[in-house]
Amino acid sequence: MSKLVCSLLFLCLLPAVVPLFCYTCVFPAISPLDCIRFPLKCPPGQVCLSSRAVGEKGDFRVVLYEKSCILPSMCGVTGQKHTMGLNFTFTNECCSTHLCNGAARPAAPFWTGTLLTLLISILVW
Repeated sequence: MSKLVCSLLFLCLLPAVVPLFCYTCVFPAISPLDCIRFPLKCPPGQVCLSSRAVGEKGDFRVVLYEKSCILPSMCGVTGQKHTMGLNFTFTNECCSTHLCNGAARPAAPFWTGTLLTLLISILVW
């Protein structure tokens, strides 16, 4: 009988020790492209992040997307950052199931590869 109780207890506690996997981007994606995603094992206590940042300077506007793991206290946070001469307003959205931050925005996979190739060729030259 004690083996049965131990087995049931183990099965009940199993989800608590299984790590959460979320997608991460190789580099932040510039709209309308989607990022190149890879699964990432999150540290204990973290959840999946999908972040959107809109950068503006005058009439110039760019939208960046990022995916990763994050502390739950950063979920639902909206704020501002200044980088690369642009003022960015970001919004963090979180979820807590395996690979839940993988929903793709409308994107052209061909253009993702083309952009990556162009960036690499520029950096190499």
